[in-house]
Parts: sequence; C-alpha cells; structure tokens
Amino acid sequence: MQKALLASIACGLWLTSTLAAHEGAKPASIATVEAQQAAAAGLPPDGERDKDFALRGFLATREDPIIRNANGDPVWNLDAYAFVEGEAPPTVHPSLWRHMRYLKHHGLFEVAEGVWQVRGFDLSNMTIVQGATGWIVIDPLTTQEVAAAALELVNRTLGERPVSAVLYSHSHADHFGGVRGVASLEDVEAGRIEVIAPENFVEEAASENVMAGGAMQQRAAFQFGAGLLPGAKGQMGSGIGAAISRGTITLIEPTDTVKSTGETRRVDGIDLEFQVVSGSEAPAEFNVYVKPARTFLAAEIATCTMHNILTPRGAKVRDTQAWARFLDEAATEFAPKSEVIISSHCWPQFGTEAGVRWLTAQRDNYRYLHDQTVRQMNRGATMVEIAEAVTLPPQLGKEWSNRGYYGTYSHNSKAIYQYYLGWYDAVPANLHPHPPVARARRMLAALGGADRVLALARNAMAEADYRWSSELLQQLVFAEPGNDEGKDLLADSYEQQGYQAESAIWRNQFLVAANNLRSGRAEGAATQSADLIAAIPTQLLLDSAATRFAPERMERQSIIVEVNLTDRGESAVLEANRSVLIGRMGQRNEAADVSISGPRQLVLGLMFLKLPLAQMEAAGLKVDGDVKALEMMLEALEPMPRGFDIVTP
Repeated sequence: MQKALLASIACGLWLTSTLAAHEGAKPASIATVEAQQAAAAGLPPDGERDKDFALRGFLATREDPIIRNANGDPVWNLDAYAFVEGEAPPTVHPSLWRHMRYLKHHGLFEVAEGVWQVRGFDLSNMTIVQGATGWIVIDPLTTQEVAAAALELVNRTLGERPVSAVLYSHSHADHFGGVRGVASLEDVEAGRIEVIAPENFVEEAASENVMAGGAMQQRAAFQFGAGLLPGAKGQMGSGIGAAISRGTITLIEPTDTVKSTGETRRVDGIDLEFQVVSGSEAPAEFNVYVKPARTFLAAEIATCTMHNILTPRGAKVRDTQAWARFLDEAATEFAPKSEVIISSHCWPQFGTEAGVRWLTAQRDNYRYLHDQTVRQMNRGATMVEIAEAVTLPPQLGKEWSNRGYYGTYSHNSKAIYQYYLGWYDAVPANLHPHPPVARARRMLAALGGADRVLALARNAMAEADYRWSSELLQQLVFAEPGNDEGKDLLADSYEQQGYQAESAIWRNQFLVAANNLRSGRAEGAATQSADLIAAIPTQLLLDSAATRFAPERMERQSIIVEVNLTDRGESAVLEANRSVLIGRMGQRNEAADVSISGPRQLVLGLMFLKLPLAQMEAAGLKVDGDVKALEMMLEALEPMPRGFDIVTP
C-alpha cells in the first residue's frame, strides 16, 4: 500500500498530460503562407554541416519503433516524426521544419573512439563511454523504459557489457529519470556501479517542481505540446528534442559529487575532467571532458538552439551573464583540446575548429542578448519594448544553432529584465491594475460590446495582425467565457501564430491553447516514482503543504501536532493557527494536542492525498491524543491542485 501511496503523491510534481489530440485544425491562411515565404527567403544557406553531423557515425536503431512499458502501453514512438521530409508545408515555419529534419534521427551513433550516443529515444541523449570493464552511462534519459531500450540497443550493437558507472550531468529529470533502466540500486549499494553528479544534485532534482508544482505542470503541458499529435498541423518537437517520454521517472542517489571546475575522476579506467556550470541552464550542472577520446560533453549549456533564460513552464530566472562566461571557459579551455563536442541534446560538432567556432558563436549569442537587453533597460525601455528592439543580429543568425527553436530572443530578453528589475515596469498604471476578468469586462464595454470586438478582431486577422486579434479576443473570452464565436475565432488566431512560430515551444503553446478553446481542457495525468518522493527533504514537503493551508477553516486558535517518521528517524512539529501552518524539523513538543507516528508515506498520504485517517491507521499509522484537533488541521489543507484553465478564466 505504501508503494501505491508514493506513486499517487507524485501526481503534483511531473506531468504527462492526456490532453485531447488537436482537433479541427485549420489550414494556413494566405497571410501565414506569405509570412512563411518571407521567412524562408531570410534564412541563411542550409549548408551540409548539420546534415552531415546529425547522421555521422550512425550504426543502428531499433527494428520496432514503439517502446512499451511493462503493461504493454506505448511510451515512445521512434518514427513519430518520419513525416518530416522535403520542403516545409505552409503550416510549419521553414526554419523549424529544417531543424526537425535533423533532430528526428534516432539510433546509436559513434562520435569518437570509445564514445557513442543514443539519440532520438527521448527528449535528451544518452552518452556511452567504454570503460575498462563496462559502460559508463552519461544522462540515462527521462524514463526507465526508454533508457532500458537504449541500453539494449547498445549491447546488441556493440556487445554486451555491464554498466560500471552512471553520470548525471544536471538536475533536470530528462538527464537522470531513466537510471533504473540501466542500473539497479543493489549494484550501486554493492559498489559495482558508481553514480556521479554535481554538488547539490539531489536537493535540486527533488525540489525543483515541489513548491510551484501545480502551476508548473499545467504550464509544462503547453510548453511541450502535451497531447498534440506530431504533424504538420500539430506538434513539431520541443526545440532541443522531440518530446518527453511517458514512462517511469526514477532516481538513484549519487555516490560521489563534483564540486568545482578542474576536478578529475578515473572512472572504470577512464580519466574524466569536469567543468562545473551550476547556475546556468540548471542549478546543479557539470560538463565532462573524456580525456582518452578528446571528447567534451557540453551537457545543456550549448545545443542546437538558443536555450531558455526563463522557461515558459516556469522556473527561477537563470543568470545569462554567468551562462556566457561558462561558454567562454568551455570555448577557450576545453574546446581547443577536443576533437568532438557533444551535448545532452541534438547532434555533435566534429573537429576542433568547428567545436571552438560553435561554442564561441553561442557565447556571443547569450552575451549579446544580455548586454543589449541591459543597455536598453538602462535607457528606460520596458521588457515588452526590449523584446521588440533586441533581435538576433545577422552576424549571429548565420549560425543555425543560435536561432530560437527553444528559447527566443523575445521571451529571453524579458527574463533578463525580470532578473534585474522584476515584473514592474515603473509605469504607475501597471502598479495596481484590475485583474484579468474585471479588466476584460471594462474593455469590452469601452470597445462597444461583443459584436464590436468580434468585428475588430476579424479586421485585424484580415490584416494579418494576429497578435492584436488575440489581444482583443482574449478580452472577449475573459469577459464572456460562454461566447463560442469568440473562442473559435481566438483559436484560429492562436493557430496561425503557432504555424508562424520558429520556436517549437511557442508553436506548442499556441496550438495547445487553440485546442483547449475548441475542445475544452482535458485533465492531465502525472507520473512519478517512489525514488523522487523519497529524495525530497521532509522540511520541503512540510513547507509545500503549508501553501495549501486554508486558515479560514480553523475553528481553534491553534493546533500543535507532533510527527514522528519511524522509517527515517525524523521528528517534526506542526503548528497551525488562524493565519499560517508552520513545520519545524527535529523538534518535539510536550504540549502537543496530538502526535502521529509511522512511516513517512502514511503521513504524506494524510497531508497530500487527503486519505481518510482511519485508512492510514489501518495501514499502521499511530495516533495519540486529540483526534479531532488532527482532523481539523487536515481539513484545513486543500487537496493537491489537479489543473486549471489558462486560456479561459
């Protein structure tokens, strides 16, 4: 029962959405066709480099493109993007179509002597290094099922060997979640497999989506196009990869951590050197130089696209200046001694000169974006004005990987503004505006009513001003959520913007929004494993529970609950009053109204799943004291959020 509880508790953390597939998709408008033609004319020459590098070293792939879980359910389709051939259709930006032509390739690729990558089995890449006795696996993908399939391909193609070490380049789930597909906890605990990660990896991996998990889940569904079918009118990848696999996320804690740049390890006879880049793309991250193979893994600070300074799904703003400094260090210290540069997404760069040039171009891209944003900011421009003024310059745009298939100049410049100045643009009218619905109703009245707004929106769409039509129609939909004509027209407006987007995740967000307006929001279903729940510090879980506390439900002035977690040897005190819920670890209180003792899973079942107290007692939870006080505190905890509307109020 406790194992089932852990899996259920995880529903608030990582998302695999079951949104309906795109329905009722419209063709590209004349304006969109013309916009795509203009975009194509402005692109740099295609060249042969990316085509060559994306295919170089291909050895084999799976015969069956469908990867399934233990129940036989599909979790990944290797051929989902096989339709991307030839010229771009008018419903896809020509640059994004080109990008997916190279990103869609899947299989096992040799990148250097003794180094391979499995690409296209997930959003990320798995890197394999041949050690003296077994395989060193770097970044075992997002889920156990695809990681196991990737390792099976490696063993079938190269000869079977045990896994001798696993490295996590950073604390995002697509770089560690599949670890139990390549390693067992028993082998790690027995010392047969090393697990190496950057310092603070466990804390960052476990905590990223806990506090704001409810909001992040719903936003992530938009960012990754969850539920949209791959297709010319649907999902076109995620910029840095295809999509996120739907299997089981796992975690085995590291046996060793790397703290600073220049540290080395001899792992299964292979000398590795590390560049610590924490605080750039992830809060805990390192790059790896494989000395014998003269191969540098740039993890995720350099890929085939500009990255996100602030990901649309939500996160803390990243430090662009530090990111550029790390790229400069990589370009000057590691690239000159490397014959190949690989990443945890996308395809490699072959040759020292190509690698240095590539990292230098990406460094300049992030530094230019940062410096020109700050320059405009200090001249009084707001984030919206900066997003219009600071665009990818031609000299940097000649490098395809500087283009915005994932992050964009537009939303990244806003993130840099937020990093330094926050949300407020210093215009007093924006200091205390009406909330969205109240503002929408006033705007609708000021513009002359629903019919007038519909007419204005149609005119804007006829003039190909989809940005303005969307703004007008959003006011209508928020003022009159039942206005089907307005929702249908807004869906059409969003859809054309999605078709025109060079960024895969902008496309996803527009098309998921259009789908929601046409078909309604489908509930998401989350997947998680006991591993990540076990890794989350109890204090963080108590703090997260406090964000669901509804003090208006408290009928007493205060309630004190003593908590003893028998399986972890931890104790805590919860104090609830008519304002807040405070959790303190490592304490006891003789004046507590009630005490509860048992495994942590049962306590979480009470506080997170809102399971009946009697059910938890039957499972082994002990309660001593004022049961009514405990029930009152639990009643004041709201259920974990299960999704909310975004494109409608």
